Amino acid sequence: MSSQIVRPLDSVSAFLKRQHGLYIDGGWVAARGQGTLPVFNPATGEQIATTADADEADVDQAVQSAHQAFISGVWSRRLPAERERILLRYADLLEQHTEELAQLETLEQGKSIAIARAFEVGSTLNWMRYTAGLATKVSGRTLDLSIPMPEGARYTAFTRKEPVGVVAGIVPWNFPLMIGMWKVMPALAAGCSIVIKPSEITPLTLLRMAELATEAGVPPGVFNVVTGSGGVCGRVLTSHPLVSKISFTGSTATGKGIARSAVDSLKRITLELGGKNPAIVLKDADIQQVVEGLMMGSFLNQGQVCAASSRLYVEAPIFDQVAAAFEGAVKGLTVGPGLDPSFQINPLASQAHQAKVLGYLEDARRQDAELIRGAQGPNGNGFYVSPTLVLNPDNHLTLTREEVFGPVLCLSRVDDVEQALALANDSDYGLTASLWTRDLNAAMNLTPRIEAGTVWVNSHTLIDANMPFGGFKQSGTGRDFGADWLDAYTETKSVCIRH
Repeated sequence: MSSQIVRPLDSVSAFLKRQHGLYIDGGWVAARGQGTLPVFNPATGEQIATTADADEADVDQAVQSAHQAFISGVWSRRLPAERERILLRYADLLEQHTEELAQLETLEQGKSIAIARAFEVGSTLNWMRYTAGLATKVSGRTLDLSIPMPEGARYTAFTRKEPVGVVAGIVPWNFPLMIGMWKVMPALAAGCSIVIKPSEITPLTLLRMAELATEAGVPPGVFNVVTGSGGVCGRVLTSHPLVSKISFTGSTATGKGIARSAVDSLKRITLELGGKNPAIVLKDADIQQVVEGLMMGSFLNQGQVCAASSRLYVEAPIFDQVAAAFEGAVKGLTVGPGLDPSFQINPLASQAHQAKVLGYLEDARRQDAELIRGAQGPNGNGFYVSPTLVLNPDNHLTLTREEVFGPVLCLSRVDDVEQALALANDSDYGLTASLWTRDLNAAMNLTPRIEAGTVWVNSHTLIDANMPFGGFKQSGTGRDFGADWLDAYTETKSVCIRH
């Protein structure tokens, strides 16, 4: 093992050894059921912690706590500037515990410690401070009305934004800390209470963040964490009658199920779902820029990124050059544990997901797809998959139609841009896409024709708190981020005054 391996902090080791309960009403609560869930280190396959498997009564207790906190007004009626100050203090506490939280994230999720520091903590800080500032920016409009009766009466109206109530947040396992805060922060900035369920694979950092929220001054009941399976804990949480809003990030299949459940009570929903994201490379593109940008866009976090570029369509005149450059880059990637920052590819988050990704590759191999594999992971029980380039796969392969969510990149030759557009849009998904060209006219004319919620030009995957994010088609509904982010966590009330 490399000499650059990071030794876990004492505070991290101590946290892992705890008996982890549920975080309800501002403190730790033992689960009523006896079930537990193991947490594994993906680099070794070893169990590193145990968390509670919440049952229906546990979830109800958390939601009741959030509901009581909301209707009491302990948070929802607090001055916006006070909420902002507490949330900024919360961000400061995250910054003070950067290394601890980054190590926890690497140990439970498998990603590089460098990525955990830069993205899970560093980028999350930007989002937290941006969202804290929105707490004091909630506003409505004044409206002139033309109601004609009774004669001589005049009317003025205004709109006001009011917090929607209890929010259920369901967090995936690829960026648990960051995506968790994408749900917690807008809910709290808007004045809501939240019950959040992390993935059973990666629950640790959100449990730690719940403690820090209380330390920052978030009142009891406003931020609750329940750990457990999606089939019980998640289902009960999203269908609970006191939950007014659901924010879910995860698979399209699960998102559809949540949407069906929400219909019965007309809960507000934001769904950020799967993606099978194309990149179109025109013949005038800067090849070095393409390879550098799309290697990161495709293999960041082992490709376990909803926005990752997974389908590349390259115009024929430069295809061979691009393919050769990608082959060299993929074969040059180093593979190893996330606690060693020298490695570029790390294990996948779970053994089950490793088997799923390997299944996609085996299916493609059986159908004579050309697979170019990079380095293998270290010998042992870690959940590694070699970075893989798939050249000119059939468009009907399962690998090219479904979200693989692993270190796999499909590279296809196209005759021209029209064929590239047709193939790029031939998908049930529409989360992100990118266009690579030095031609400004091409960039401006082609981006409206790409069916995706975000289209980058000469970059891919990079996002910002001020840029709305969400999907077309079966990639979801609603938008996160941006100046209007809190709209999804508020109701609009019209007030009409006769005078």
